[in-house]
Amino acid sequence: MSTSTLTPEPPGLLRGGGGRRADPIFRGVLILAASSVLLILAAMIFRTTWEAWPVFAKEGLIGFVTGEQWSVGTSRSEVTGTYGAWPFIYGTFKISLLAIVMAVPLSIGIALFTNEVAPTWLRRPLGYTVDTLAMVPSIVYALVGMYFFRIYVWAPVGRLIADGPLGAIPFFSGPVLLSSYWSAANILAIMILPIITAICRDVFAQVPKDDTAAAYAMGATRWEVMSKVIVPGSFSGIVGGTMLGLGRALGETLAVAVLIGSSQRWAPRLFFGGDAMPAVIANTFADAHPEAIWALLAIGVTLFAFTMIVNVAARLIVARASGRMGGGAIV
Repeated sequence: MSTSTLTPEPPGLLRGGGGRRADPIFRGVLILAASSVLLILAAMIFRTTWEAWPVFAKEGLIGFVTGEQWSVGTSRSEVTGTYGAWPFIYGTFKISLLAIVMAVPLSIGIALFTNEVAPTWLRRPLGYTVDTLAMVPSIVYALVGMYFFRIYVWAPVGRLIADGPLGAIPFFSGPVLLSSYWSAANILAIMILPIITAICRDVFAQVPKDDTAAAYAMGATRWEVMSKVIVPGSFSGIVGGTMLGLGRALGETLAVAVLIGSSQRWAPRLFFGGDAMPAVIANTFADAHPEAIWALLAIGVTLFAFTMIVNVAARLIVARASGRMGGGAIV
């Protein structure tokens, strides 16, 4: 009695060879889709730099970045004004770093509470609430910050700080202005809070359960598990989320424009009014002369360069931390 082995036929896609011929086409479509992002980015960089080059040529790159005088000309064919963007660069990084200092500890605390401490029935609603904050439009944050928080929360708190022992330090000295670095930093902290919190929740959830179970088995308390196992094991992910929040803070426009003070002056004081790169572009672009548009494009190019540097630095930090500690990174 003979038996025969039945060999299953290959799927129809492979049988006629049509799928093999379609592979190069599919690969080409994917390459085109991926490279389109680089092409769009390159076109943006080239076009804005080309338009802003007369300003860079007159002031010099270092002079433009470190100069403190911003006197706009009205020419249509040449650069006649003086353009020093340091007050705007200073304001941008000052409020962004202050926002990070305020938002990161709070984000880590919210993420730990949501994942590890909150009862089961509260975790999902709390997570939805934090995620909803990320979907609130910037104009809503701007209006609430301008008509409520800066008057009834931030200004009173600022006066308490300025009138207290910290007021002896020049950075915390008064007077406390309603529109200031302090107000802009606070609204940025609120805006980036849900972004950093969401990433921290994800990386905390990825910590191996065996690690936490082993810590509990050795007699560790819940606080010790969170502070010595979960947070250190998620360090690279926390750094990645922080840098993502910093990138959002650097580029935020509308809320900062109405709360920072829109002043071309700058001072190393927390409650002083100033300006930021995205804010000055938003506030002055509509009525700008051609020469002023070149200068605003130069600010945009500078902001883009700083953002790229921050992103590259974030990836290097995350990659180095991942190599040391392993896992938990979101790049």
